[in-house]
Amino acid sequence: MTRQYEAVYIFDSALEEAAINERLERFHTLLAQPDTEAPQLSHWGKRTLAYPINRHETGYYVIAKLATAPTALPEFERAVKLDEGVLRFLIVTNEGPQPVPPAADKADGEDD
Repeated sequence: MTRQYEAVYIFDSALEEAAINERLERFHTLLAQPDTEAPQLSHWGKRTLAYPINRHETGYYVIAKLATAPTALPEFERAVKLDEGVLRFLIVTNEGPQPVPPAADKADGEDD
C-alpha cells in the first residue's frame, strides 16, 4: 500500500544545482516501488534562513511530492540524515486538498 508524502529539503547553499539533483535522485531511488510514479520536484532556490543552522545563513530549498510504502521511509530518512549537504528536512503525509468550509451566511458582528 502506498501513501502520499511531501518532503521539504534544505540543502547547503554552497552546493551546485547538479550536486543537489544527484543527491535527490539517490534519495528517491530508495523509495522506488514497482508501481509508483516519479516524485514531483519543486526547486525554490536559495533563500535566507529564519535562523542560522550550523552557521549557515542561506539554504537551497526543494519540495518533493512522492508516493511510497511506509516501510521504505526509515532507510530513506537515515540516508538523508547522514548526508552532510542537507541542513534540514521534513517529511509529512499528504492527505490531498482539504475541503473548503461552507461560507458563513452572516459575518460575525453584522446585524440585519
